Formats: sequence, C-alpha cells, structure tokens
Amino acid sequence: MSDALIKCFFTHAGVIFRPVTLLIAMIVPLNAASAEDFLVQYDQARLIRLARPAHDIIVGNPSIADVSIQAKQLLVVTGKSFGVTNIIVLDAEGAVIINRKMIVQGDDTKYVNLQKGEMRQSYNCFPTCQPALVIGDQASFGDAVGKAIQQKNMVSNGGSAPNPGN
Repeated sequence: MSDALIKCFFTHAGVIFRPVTLLIAMIVPLNAASAEDFLVQYDQARLIRLARPAHDIIVGNPSIADVSIQAKQLLVVTGKSFGVTNIIVLDAEGAVIINRKMIVQGDDTKYVNLQKGEMRQSYNCFPTCQPALVIGDQASFGDAVGKAIQQKNMVSNGGSAPNPGN
C-alpha cells in the first residue's frame, strides 16, 4: 500500500475513517433507527407527551441523555452526549408507560470540523462560524471554548467577566 493511501483519511460528521474502516462500514450495514426509537440532537431538547402521569423515570445511561418531568404528562429529553441509551417511564403503580431506545446524534448540517492531523476543532456555522464545544475535539480547544461559555453565562446572570490580567 502506498504512503499516500495510508495517510488518506475520510471525514464525515467529524469522525475520521481510515480506508480499512470505510471498507468494513460498506460491508456491514448500520442499523437504521426504527419508528419506535426516539431521536434527539446533541445539546438540544425534545418533548415527550405521555398518555398518563409519570411517577418514575429510568435512563439507561444518564451521561448520554437527561430526562426531566416538566408536567405530570410531559417529559423533556436533552441530548448530552452522542450515543444510544434507553428510557423507561413508570406510572404510580409501577406499570410501564414508555420503554424506548433513545439515540442522541449530531446535527451535521450546522457543524464544520477543522481537522489538523489527529486534532479536531468544531464550529457551529449558523449563520456564521463560531467555536463549538463538541465531544472529541482537541482538549486545549475545548478548554478555551468552555471557559468562554462560562464567562458568557456569568455575565448573562448578572456577574462580571473575570479580568484576564489578574
């Protein structure tokens, strides 16, 4: 195999595919989401309306999605990390209201990934490109974006931004 082919990387949705991985992906089809699966975008919220009031909520992996009761028959699901988990909602008698798979995925239409070797930086480009905090980005880039977000939130909540000279 030539060096050019070995160094060749393909990217899609911020994921680096080496030629061997691409070949395997073409041979093994990915399971598509079924009609019963609940899809939510990373860093976004969706509503689930229930047929009867919820009493208990169980999330298979809370690091992937967060679920809270907004009203007795209304849940808010927030995508926290890419991946697949499940949600089980029980009523006061312990009967299952919902038992569904949840898939948290990225919104590929608004993100641009800058690849520098193995280091990645993500930008949300809607309508102009701004740095985005996305899992898998270069650590120093993510730290800088995270600090900027914390400073913005502090100012938005009535505080003042820390002085970088101190």
